[in-house]
Amino acid sequence: MRHRLTLKIGPANFRIGSAWASPIAALRRLYAGYPDADGCIADFTVRLQPTGALRRWVRPSIFITGDHGLADAAPMSLAHGLLAAEMGMNLQMALGWRRHLLLHASSVEKDGRALVMTGESGSGKSTLAALLGERGWRFMGDEFALLDLTSGAILPFPRLVSLKNSAIDVVKGEVGEARMGPLLRGTAKGDIRHMVPRADAVARMGEGAMPALLLFPRFGHAKDERPVGQAEIFMRMTQASTNYVTLGQPGFAALTRFVQQVPARAIDFPDGEAAVAMVERLWEELA
Repeated sequence: MRHRLTLKIGPANFRIGSAWASPIAALRRLYAGYPDADGCIADFTVRLQPTGALRRWVRPSIFITGDHGLADAAPMSLAHGLLAAEMGMNLQMALGWRRHLLLHASSVEKDGRALVMTGESGSGKSTLAALLGERGWRFMGDEFALLDLTSGAILPFPRLVSLKNSAIDVVKGEVGEARMGPLLRGTAKGDIRHMVPRADAVARMGEGAMPALLLFPRFGHAKDERPVGQAEIFMRMTQASTNYVTLGQPGFAALTRFVQQVPARAIDFPDGEAAVAMVERLWEELA
């Protein structure tokens, strides 16, 4: 690829190549505070390439590929090139990572212990993690939580935080314009804008923490809190993992230990402020 960049995020190194300069330029700006990865051996390669010879110049259209890819993936507009690069990194991790149990979850740390939050897209876990990361917690990750197969620790993977629709203004009010990426309008999930994690989250991305609380958040409902049984937790966490089946017995053992040792609650909340207050109270009571 003509334009390229290597990024180190947590334990993973990504080599990203693009036929166009703009996605790489956006990545360089937003990941400028991350460790210099030039010369590092990449765990994965991501390629943003045209869907056809003319599509590099005429109505540019991106096909995401790399070490792992989906042949039937829909192409993306060059205007969404940053999102394509982020999705490409997600794809490599989801299909190729084997060192840890991957959980589709957000995570933050406080007092040396980790809070893990998982749920469907739109549940509010990314927004909640971003807000907590500005209010005395250390942001550890948005897209994936990495569960160590031996120690049971959650390891950081502090990528850019992907904010959608109404969450964009809520978080921008906390962090300011300087740490926000470009507004990407009209994606498959609506408007998206990425947020750069705080410098301390990046500086400490080699420091894991033992999980102390698991939450299943749900945005847009009246305040409510419910206990969650271990059988339901196990089922939902296997559904939230992209490599549970592939890891076999070590993955089963790690997830079983997690479910048995970590208290869990489902919470409903109408807005971010209510969610933060609920999390702080539960943290004091349960963690």
